[in-house]
Amino acid sequence: MRIGLIGTGRIGTFHAGVLSRHREVGSLVVTDADPARAAAVAERIGATAAPSAHEIFTWGVDAVVIASATASHADLISRAARTGLPAFCEKPIALDLAGTLGALHEVEQAGTVLQLGFMRRFDAGYIKAREVVRSGSLGRLHTVRAVTADPSPPPAAYLPLSGGLYRDCLVHDFDILRWVTGREIVEVYATGSDTGPAMFREAGDVDTAAALLTLDDGTLATASATRCNGAGYDVRMELAGESDTVVVGLDDRTPISSTEPKGPSAADKPWPGFLERFAPAYEAELDAFVRLVNGERDENPCDGREALTALRVAEACELSRREHRPVRLDEIPAD
Repeated sequence: MRIGLIGTGRIGTFHAGVLSRHREVGSLVVTDADPARAAAVAERIGATAAPSAHEIFTWGVDAVVIASATASHADLISRAARTGLPAFCEKPIALDLAGTLGALHEVEQAGTVLQLGFMRRFDAGYIKAREVVRSGSLGRLHTVRAVTADPSPPPAAYLPLSGGLYRDCLVHDFDILRWVTGREIVEVYATGSDTGPAMFREAGDVDTAAALLTLDDGTLATASATRCNGAGYDVRMELAGESDTVVVGLDDRTPISSTEPKGPSAADKPWPGFLERFAPAYEAELDAFVRLVNGERDENPCDGREALTALRVAEACELSRREHRPVRLDEIPAD
């Protein structure tokens, strides 16, 4: 299989390494808005560097992996669809509903494959949590608590392009909440704080946010996120039922410490970032994409409509934060 990779930033470079080692990928073509960066990556992993994204669509690849800047995603997804190519794309499809729906319509009209990069669906802890919830061993699930905490803020120039904390960061929690529980989010009530670095206020964003989410069976969930968690990268989910409680993301590298006399001590090597924490999941999602394209897998593990639903929750949270009120999901367009 010959795959074209667009974008060789941090996540794109990681994907390039994974694809270059994959048993089913015979050749890899990479490109980037910075041709020198793409050339350096290509030389390091034995791939071919292309001058621009145009060549990816004209050099006879079998599939496309999109890891470029967010603003380019919708256009590249549409180009892949019109070319008849299966595409894997890092989230999001676009930063707004109109761009997302436009790209999805192109994919659906062409009948091509689009898999979105919600890697938590491939993490061992979340997979086990899903199994536990579906088995019924927790009893009636009544409370879910999700946490995403970055160790340090991104560059200031990134914030205006990110879509904000709900769309850029908490969207992962919204997606995995639905995937683990099998339930839909029907209402949100969200708030945020911009009392951290001034660059968040200047970008109209918040550095810390929280949302209360009501699921369609009455289960209550909270999702909180911050860009300023100096202890390390912390991603967890607690699921509490009438019979038992389980937690995802609690291990010897979780950046928390107990104040209890006999509690566990702080982690010696806390997780520094998302690539280290979710490296196996990133590899697994690309393997799933390759097998989907090869016909070895029938079901798309995360199609465009799934990504749209997570974005609609993020949009509802932004509306709730701005207007200081609960927002029902049916207020956010779905088509």
